[in-house]
Amino acid sequence: MYIDKTTLSDLSVFNLQDDSSLFYLIDYTTTSEGKSELIKILHHPLNNLAEIQDVQEILKQISERFDRWPDEISNGTLMVIEKFFDDNPDPIPEEISHVQAKVYKWIHPRDYALILFSMKQLFLLIKGYQKIHEYFSQPHLPAPLAEIISETKQILSNKHLQELLNKNGFEELSQKEVLYFGRLFHIDLIQETRKLIKHYGKLDAWHAMAKANNALKLHVPFFTNAATLIEAKSLRHLLLEQPVSYDITMNKDSNFIFLTGANMAGKSTLIKAVGLAVYMAHLGMGVPAEAMKLSLFEGLLSNINIADNISKGESYFFNEVKRIKETIEKINDGRNWLVLIDELFKGTNIQDAMKCSTAVIRGLINIKHCLFILSTHLYEIGEDLKDLPTIDFKYFETILKETELHFSYQLKDGISQDRMGYFILKKEGVISMLENLGNQQI
Repeated sequence: MYIDKTTLSDLSVFNLQDDSSLFYLIDYTTTSEGKSELIKILHHPLNNLAEIQDVQEILKQISERFDRWPDEISNGTLMVIEKFFDDNPDPIPEEISHVQAKVYKWIHPRDYALILFSMKQLFLLIKGYQKIHEYFSQPHLPAPLAEIISETKQILSNKHLQELLNKNGFEELSQKEVLYFGRLFHIDLIQETRKLIKHYGKLDAWHAMAKANNALKLHVPFFTNAATLIEAKSLRHLLLEQPVSYDITMNKDSNFIFLTGANMAGKSTLIKAVGLAVYMAHLGMGVPAEAMKLSLFEGLLSNINIADNISKGESYFFNEVKRIKETIEKINDGRNWLVLIDELFKGTNIQDAMKCSTAVIRGLINIKHCLFILSTHLYEIGEDLKDLPTIDFKYFETILKETELHFSYQLKDGISQDRMGYFILKKEGVISMLENLGNQQI
């Protein structure tokens, strides 16, 4: 599924310096290789149903036996092995005797200590894979997992490694065997061992995704052959501590949600919740909803956090226009896209914004194979759009009780009539401050 940097940022998929990101929430990886692989997975959501279902099945198989996941392979294990490959200990004879092994240890004590320590980690890697193969011993494995298991089994089938696998513990290795296997790995099996490390990164990433599904109480979505559909029950925003859930239905007969409501009422949260759930579904993960049915989407595009580009002399409004233009060019391909727009045309005056927004909505809604959610404060244009048969008007209600605003965060049918801006300005004491500016003594 196509997704660009702007959309990844709008949905808070990555923010490595902050704990309010999807990556932070699901990063249960235990190795640097796994973390790198997880980042790669998040950058490339899938658009092939068979591939998505394969990942769903892999995560399911892992989650059914969390307690049996091998723990021999750690980040330290992989780091020591990589460092060992980069080091250059004094050459070890190809055919080494017990006497030669003792002499090597005596003449090269530091090199022997390095090889001994590294071989302990290599032993853990090999034994860890032995357990991984037992863990995934089912007759039918999803294609990407079966490929990894097949290739790693082939590597471990090396007759020399079979000798190592037959050892019950590392302490059973003699000095001669430590040096023999140290030479074998350092000279003959570097590429094969690095393949084991790389494959473990993928396994670690899948294990992290499965743990996240369990820890975050995510549910596996169902992909339907029906064109252009999102149907979610009790959908919530994953990055909120106390989210309110929504029921959402969008299809070709109702492909455009025109969303209104006061500031802080929940418009942006809803838009991001839908986007994040669709994105996670295309990773093969579970989604933050009790149930979700959706079609396969070619891509996901958002227009939420636009900024000025001072260095290029580009205004906020110009960048909004560029983003809309890019969106139209992408989605006009006959395939399913999800487009999320939050407060369109904030960078121009209200009359201009109303005219521009109306033109954009009337144009976009004609692309029947796409779904759109657009939030706006321009309530007035809603009346002019009621002739559009596939537009769905939704709003979040704000209730004024005495001097306090109350947000229900419940999605309702219709167009909001709330005008709370001046009230908030007054409630926060800004109006009073402004009235008293001229009365201050110097």
